[in-house]
Amino acid sequence: MFHQVYDPIAGSVVLSAVVAAGPLLVLALLLAVRRSPPWQAALAGAGAAFALSWLAWGMPLPLTVAATAHGMAFGLWPISWVVVSAVFFYNLSVASGDFDVIRRSLSRLTGDGRIQVLLVAFCFGALIEGIAGFGAPVAITASMLAGLGFEPIRAAVLALVANTAPVAFGSLGIPVTTLGALLAPLLERDVESTTRALSAMVGRQLPIFSILVPAYLVVLLAGWRRMMGVLPAVAVAGVSFGVVQFAVSNFVGPELTDTLAALASMAAVALLLRVWQPREPFAGHLAPAPAPTDAPGGGQDAWPRVARAFATYAILVLVVLVGQVGNFRAVRALGPPADVTALLRCGQQGNTTCPRPWVGRTALESPQGFRFPVWEFPWPGAYRLEAGRPVPIIVREPPTVPVSSPYPLTFRLDFLASAGTLVLAAAVVAFVPMMTFGVPMRTFPAAFGRTMRQLRVPVVTIACILSIATLMNASGMTSSMALALAATGWLFPFFSAFLGMLGVFLTGSDTSSNTLFGPLQATTAKVLGLDPVLTAATNSSGGVMGKMISPQNLSVGAAGVGAVGSEGEIFRRVIGHSLLLTALMGLLALLQAYVVPGIVPRL
Repeated sequence: MFHQVYDPIAGSVVLSAVVAAGPLLVLALLLAVRRSPPWQAALAGAGAAFALSWLAWGMPLPLTVAATAHGMAFGLWPISWVVVSAVFFYNLSVASGDFDVIRRSLSRLTGDGRIQVLLVAFCFGALIEGIAGFGAPVAITASMLAGLGFEPIRAAVLALVANTAPVAFGSLGIPVTTLGALLAPLLERDVESTTRALSAMVGRQLPIFSILVPAYLVVLLAGWRRMMGVLPAVAVAGVSFGVVQFAVSNFVGPELTDTLAALASMAAVALLLRVWQPREPFAGHLAPAPAPTDAPGGGQDAWPRVARAFATYAILVLVVLVGQVGNFRAVRALGPPADVTALLRCGQQGNTTCPRPWVGRTALESPQGFRFPVWEFPWPGAYRLEAGRPVPIIVREPPTVPVSSPYPLTFRLDFLASAGTLVLAAAVVAFVPMMTFGVPMRTFPAAFGRTMRQLRVPVVTIACILSIATLMNASGMTSSMALALAATGWLFPFFSAFLGMLGVFLTGSDTSSNTLFGPLQATTAKVLGLDPVLTAATNSSGGVMGKMISPQNLSVGAAGVGAVGSEGEIFRRVIGHSLLLTALMGLLALLQAYVVPGIVPRL
């Protein structure tokens, strides 16, 4: 058995926490200082985590190898699978021409720069974030705004600031689902109920900012007085997005939150513009030079073509929604959330009357109706057999838990229920009408091949980042850092937001930030007697405010408007907004922790 130790360095928790931060410091130095490629930084960080887990925290070498392999496997499935499918769907819509049709239809709705920012940067950017994520929204919306005549640097700034509220549910909710899978064993709950609770909590934080961001964008563009001139559009865009974001994240799940909220917001603003227009159109957004001749609003599409383009995304929503309903029933039918831990403890005690756990555990049918098959099994090398039953090798110790408790490393295969599989199915369904209207068959494999070429390096990065998180959690390094952070006391919820922002600044990804700091946030909260769901969710919600200042996103924004080399100027323009919005998120977390604690979902 491996019993976690939290002060292996000179018997000091503080010194141990400093050393435990080594893999994160390696990431920070290589990404922010040396500007190394993300995959190289992630690989170096994984190497540092491996060495410290084995040599400093005393994890047996076979167990260290097993934890590394588990993290990489989790990075490949289901995380990278979801990313690949989401980006493939987006690439397919571009290759079929549907994406350009939607882009042109949005730009023709109004010539007022304030409303164009709402439609393009906020609404359409959120739709792209919900489907593809990973830098695509900033690149696309910044270039669209520049094509509409916005000054390039201003276009990049607006696109970066707009890419905040939707990020936590980006790429079909992968930041939240990743966080749920990592926190489940720490909280001794099943993955599904943990993910749903986190989704609900983030959905009780970000909608407030979703309502504020449209007004913030317009004030940034045109000032307070001119923002009041389009207040109806600002209110409709923000409120419709925030309400749907809250409802879907709390009652459906994280996968479709951004997509449905973005579609609702676009539709609401489009309907408003049919009965209302601003009295004084604003053209102060136009750059001194004339707009490019290939501006996105230059074409004219018949309404059947526009309807067909939007129908592609409607198919995505329907297929994923139907699939998630089946998945939701499957998990609920598996039993109460504590089943996993109860089985493990039962086996650890050598009780031969324990129910048969894990191996071949599937869900094929139930009184609740059809449900997808799910296989969950112990990760090889992280368990030993006692009386023919698997028992976790890793044991967590007080004060991170009330009593010594097993730390299960399990792997879940839910191929048909995975969001990535559902998106791929939606792509197949959507491609049938595309072919009917003249899109050649070769477009499908060509788009998939392009996607794989795009993501071959990011997939390696994701796998390495997840291995860092798994090693730090399993060895006790995360707990060492958490015990030191507990010194912040009752102010910790406020600093949770800044910790999340720091993670996104370093990695450029809310998913990666949740991977690195989510378990740390939850463990610190447990030590302080706070709700770990709140602080872990705040890591994700606060993290989105760091998206606009991450080096990767700055580069994407500058490239999108043809201003490579202007990243420093863009950074200076957005850093203040990032710090202000993060501080507001920290204050909200404090209120939710101490003034309205009942708002936190209970596991």
